[in-house]
Amino acid sequence: MKTGGHRRKGGRAARLAAGRPMAAPSDDALTFRGTAPPRGTAPLLVLACGALAREIGALVRLNGWGEEVVLHCLPAILHNRPERIAPTVDAALDALPHRRAFLAYADCGTGGDLRRLAARRGIGMLPGAHCYAFFDGVAAFEARGETTAFFVTDFLARQFDAFVTRPLGLDRHPGLRDAYFGGYDRLVYLAQTDDADLTASARRHADALGLAFERRFTGMGDLAGALEQAVSEGR
Repeated sequence: MKTGGHRRKGGRAARLAAGRPMAAPSDDALTFRGTAPPRGTAPLLVLACGALAREIGALVRLNGWGEEVVLHCLPAILHNRPERIAPTVDAALDALPHRRAFLAYADCGTGGDLRRLAARRGIGMLPGAHCYAFFDGVAAFEARGETTAFFVTDFLARQFDAFVTRPLGLDRHPGLRDAYFGGYDRLVYLAQTDDADLTASARRHADALGLAFERRFTGMGDLAGALEQAVSEGR
């Protein structure tokens, strides 16, 4: 990372590179700001979409990977401008100290840019086109071919207003609902956890959009296996 001779040491770039110990971030923080990694360099940097922070953090704790993995999350709100995802990921990989890296992203609407970036840098990434596919299981998701379903994960059930309602202007112009969602017949909640409050929230979102509601418990889907492979390859 390039630094100017007169740049103060406490600048954002320096904080990003050095990292700071911090508590688990809130969803709001992940949505709009992202997180910095703990101080030091673990064998594997997992550079992730903020929408996956809770799930990846849970897998790290469950598998005892705390000494092997540093998790850094980029703002999940980047999904509203997918053309910015690959450049942001590329810059983060240059700025963050690491021995090996893994992208906890699927292609996420980048038109193959993330796959090409990962191939150029020789690092792995998650399978599938988006998180709905790898949570559901990529093969199962593709086999269903559910073109009239609108998918929601745990993260989106919590952050629906930030990602859908306000960006689409539905809070100000509810009449736009049918223009955006008239082609869907149901909202499918892909649940990573058994959480009654999140299920109720997802159901309310379906009702607000005028869609039938379906809940499908997926757990971590293909995310768990992909991360386990990434960690084991460095041992």
